[in-house]
Formats: sequence, C-alpha cells, structure tokens
Amino acid sequence: MSSATDTTRASSPADPPESTPAGRSWQGVRALLVRLHFYAGVFVAPFLFVAALTGLLYTFTPQVDQLLYGDQLRVEKTGERVLPLSEQIAAARAAHPEGTLDSVVTPPGPEDTTRVVLSLPELGEKQRTVFVDPYTAEVKGELTTWFGSTPATTWLDDLHRNLHLGEFGRLYSEVAASWLWVIVAGGLVLWIGRSRGQRAKSARGVLLPDRTARGVRRTRGFHAATGVWLALGLFFLSATGLTWSHYAGDRFGQVLDAAQGHAPELDTTLPDAPAPAGGAGGEEHAGHAGHDMSAMSPKADPADFDKALETARAAGLGGTVTLTPPADAASGWVVAQSDNVWPVHYDRVAVDTARGEVTSRVRWADYPVLAKLTKLGVQGHMGVLFGIVNQILLALIAVGLILVTFWGYRMWWQRRPTREDRSALLGKAPARGTWRRLPLPVLIIGVPAVIALGWALPLLGVTLAAFLAVDIAVGLARRARAA
Repeated sequence: MSSATDTTRASSPADPPESTPAGRSWQGVRALLVRLHFYAGVFVAPFLFVAALTGLLYTFTPQVDQLLYGDQLRVEKTGERVLPLSEQIAAARAAHPEGTLDSVVTPPGPEDTTRVVLSLPELGEKQRTVFVDPYTAEVKGELTTWFGSTPATTWLDDLHRNLHLGEFGRLYSEVAASWLWVIVAGGLVLWIGRSRGQRAKSARGVLLPDRTARGVRRTRGFHAATGVWLALGLFFLSATGLTWSHYAGDRFGQVLDAAQGHAPELDTTLPDAPAPAGGAGGEEHAGHAGHDMSAMSPKADPADFDKALETARAAGLGGTVTLTPPADAASGWVVAQSDNVWPVHYDRVAVDTARGEVTSRVRWADYPVLAKLTKLGVQGHMGVLFGIVNQILLALIAVGLILVTFWGYRMWWQRRPTREDRSALLGKAPARGTWRRLPLPVLIIGVPAVIALGWALPLLGVTLAAFLAVDIAVGLARRARAA
C-alpha cells in the first residue's frame, strides 16, 4: 500500500505546491487520502504491529498446547474399546471430588482424552478440566481452562485481545481493528492510482515491487506490493475482529437483532414441564473460544451421560460433542457438536434421558446466513477453521503486516531532509487543508458517511475526532505564531 509519505516528493503539474492549495478537484480526494493514510499509519501502526505480533504467537497455540500439555491431551496407546462415560466420570470425580460436574467433552480423535469439566466458585468464569484416558479411565491430569482453552492458549488469547490489561486493554485491539480496513483501503487506492499514472499499466506494476528502484522508491514498492497481497486477509481480520470487540461488537449485535441474524436458540424445556428461567441460548460470542457453557445441576447422574450420548448419536450427532446436564428438573440435557474444522458440525439437541428421546433440535443448516458467517469468521480468525492451512495463512498475514509497518516507518525516515541547513529526523507530513480541495459531491456524501461510520465503529469515530481536534489546534497555534 502506498505510504502517505509520498506527498513529500517534489511537486509536479499534477500535484500543486503544498503552500498554495488548488481549487476543488478530484485531486483533492487523493490529497486527503494521502494525509489520512499518513497519520493513521503513524499513530495506529503501533497498535497494528502489536496485534500482528500477538496474533502471530496465538496462531501456534495448537502446537504449543501439544508441547506443554501433551500428557494431558493425548493417550499413550489407543485401545479397541472406549469405556462408558459414566466410568470415565467416576474416575475423574474420584481424583477430583471438588466442585460440581459441569459438562463432558468427548475425544476429538482416537488418540485424544475425554474432558470432564468441573465448576468451582473460586475459579470464576474458568473451569477445572480433568483429562481421562477413554480406554482405561486413567486420569491423565487436570488443567484450569477457560471455555475449553488451556492455560497457555488463554494467556496468549488475553495478550492478543487486551495485553493483560483487562477491559481497558481491549481498546487497543478495537482501535487496531477499526482502523486496519481504513488504512488498507486507502493504501490500495493510492497505490493502484499511482501505478496507473507513473508505472507500467499492468498487474505486475501493482502486484510486484520495482527491483530496479533505489532508496525510498524501493521501500515504497515493497510496502505497497506486500499490502496488495495481504489486503483480502487484512479486511477479513478487521471485520471478524470487530464482531467480538466491545463497542463495535455491540453495534454488530444490534444489526443481528434487527436482521434476526442470531443463531437459533435450542428449546431445552421438557414436554409437559413448566418453562425454566432460561434456556440454552445460541450466543456466538460467549467467549473467544466459541464454546457455550451454562449453569449445571450439581446432582447430575454419571449414568445419564451415557444415555444422553447414545440418544444423540442415534439422532445423527457424530464427532466430538459436549454433553451438558440439565439446569433444572424442567429442562433436558444439551448435546452439542463442536467440530470447528471444515466442514464444520454444530448441530445441537435437547435430550430427555428418562424417555431416551430428542425433544428439540437446532441444525447448523438452519442457521441464518449472518449467524453462519459470524461463526465461521470467528473460527477462521482463530486459525481453526481449515486446520494447519489456516494457521499458515494467518502466520503469513501477521508477518506481512509487521513488515509493511516497518517499511512504512522506514519511508518516513528516508523522506527526511538531509541538507545541513534544513536537516530533520523524519520526513515532512502531508499538507493541511486538503478537505478544502474536495469536490462538493464528495463532501455532501462523505460527511454523513463518516458520521455513520463513527456510529458503527465508535472507537474509529472517537480517534478520528481526536485527530481532527489536534490538527485544528496545531493549525490555530501556527496562525497565532505567524500573526
């Protein structure tokens, strides 16, 4: 993507001198994009750099988990017969009688362990997960987990989302996601427009840097061409990251409400039973890991886990599933598929274990399009949806964004004046007052559009207003000194 530092080059007939603003023309749009791209890059790029670096670390959490917790996650030897869940639960509870039985997650593969999840008040929203060999009922260990995530994954997830600074820290990642698409879109327009005017009119001139160039032109070529290759992935990460952010996520939730785009709720009420205080909902953003946990009955019979599993299997729920006991006597068991790798499986059923029948079902095929896109986007953003291929793509995008950020700052430094009589540490910023060169139709359409964007992406609106306020203050201060 083209850096805004391009504006410090010598003036040409197509680019009026900065000290004498030209009249309104479409060149004013480019001048405004240059200024916006420059300042957004300078001030937001550190957030993007941190997000890319922490996201790169998070990408490798499956391998980190296997390295650190392989003894808990995997069995030493696969057997011919899987023991009933009741026996595995009994072994887990014998080793860990504390807390209440929250749920059980069946092994994703033949070499994986069963997860018996316990709820303890002192752990808050976290759980204690006991890992059991499904062939021998041997307890392999226990970990404090967060919606199914191991301690290492949870730590890296918090680092990426909030830098371990709590709700305040979430502002950094939302600012990064809010501005990322703006920077990318502006850079694409600037680079493609410049390529048509000053380089060969071909795809090569857009997609590849000019290796014959030197200095800042060479750096700009790598910065922009790499940005073009990354653009689609960066747009995806920006959009999916915003869906579970704080303020923009709330706005997105309002859109889902208006469009009836939430995942269908599973009716867990048993036939002829009074309605419970709350059912098992279909929230897509209950946690970064995408799992749904609810308050469980403290007196769940381990034998009923086998009945619920048998009934769900007979109803067609294959693969790994999470079995959740009923919240009260009026509710049924919830058995939910949790296969996050494409092709995904997210069917859920409510089971009456006394009758051995499914009382309600929600199929993945019945999800609204927006709910499907949200769910799949979250899994893709987390590097889960397409397995190792997904991880490699995310890692390449993260490394590319780090390099693009570095090249952007390097261009700023390369544009600095070097003459002894006017040397400076960094290059000159683009000229102020570019909005006065915008065509009236752009202003008429653009101002309401920016206000709408500020509503949809509150942190984008707030930071943009702050940029404008500082810019106005600097302009007034300069006028006062010149007077």
